Amino acid sequence: MELTPLRYFRVIARTGHLTRAARTLGVSQSTLSAMLKKLEAEVGAPLLHRTAHGVELTEAGTLFMEHAESALRSADNAVSSVRQLLGLEIGSIRVGGGATVTTYILPRIVSAFRKAHPGVRFSVRELGSAAVANAVALGELDLGIVTLPLPPGSTDLIASPLATDELRLIVPPGHPMARQKSFRWAHLATEPVIAFEAGSAVREIIDHASADAGVTLDVVMELRSIESIKQMVSASIGVGFVSRFALPDQSGLGCRDGRLTRELAIIRRSDRVPSPAVVTFERMLHDHAAR
Repeated sequence: MELTPLRYFRVIARTGHLTRAARTLGVSQSTLSAMLKKLEAEVGAPLLHRTAHGVELTEAGTLFMEHAESALRSADNAVSSVRQLLGLEIGSIRVGGGATVTTYILPRIVSAFRKAHPGVRFSVRELGSAAVANAVALGELDLGIVTLPLPPGSTDLIASPLATDELRLIVPPGHPMARQKSFRWAHLATEPVIAFEAGSAVREIIDHASADAGVTLDVVMELRSIESIKQMVSASIGVGFVSRFALPDQSGLGCRDGRLTRELAIIRRSDRVPSPAVVTFERMLHDHAAR
């Protein structure tokens, strides 16, 4: 049943008069009468008593009005909810990324987004790039920030380049390389290394680069937390590699044998229309990276 007849009938019931109802609604009385006749035919019972002073609800009309009011309230609430969603007054964003992303990139952007749109809820998951891509593909996450390239078979995902990250070497205080600005792989041939866990995107970049230089790293500890790696290095357990995002400007040592870089990208499902909140958040991620 269309909602317009229900809205018209509600005005008739409230005014108790067809002429006044027509005037309130801005339609002709004949239009209103025709609508009422059609509505009563559809319901299968008279809804109004005609009196000398106007109209009154029949017993069937009273019952019908109760349900009509409920239907109209539900419809109005539905429209209001959609408008709130479009206006970013409500909604949710599920995003995932690696340790660098969740610790050093997302906090400031999520904070800025929440200040502008406090009604939007966030769910943030820290996972490796392959796991993030899988979660996005399964619909468990709206967005992911991963290291390119995407895993084989990720045909249902689209990637939008976000930023170029550089992995830099950090050394303990007082280390012979502490005052240098760069290193060569040969310098690490005898150094104990605090590394990211095996299989992670960052670890693969480091392992491939060192192997290409003919150096086998002495990995004495594997960790997932960047802050843990920094603390272990600070405690003189070994040297380590972390993202430039985890370091003050220009600190850490770059590799003279070739910069250790990776491309970060935002991924989402290609067959799903993102919500207004997700679209706005993705735009904020790109704006932040452009700075």
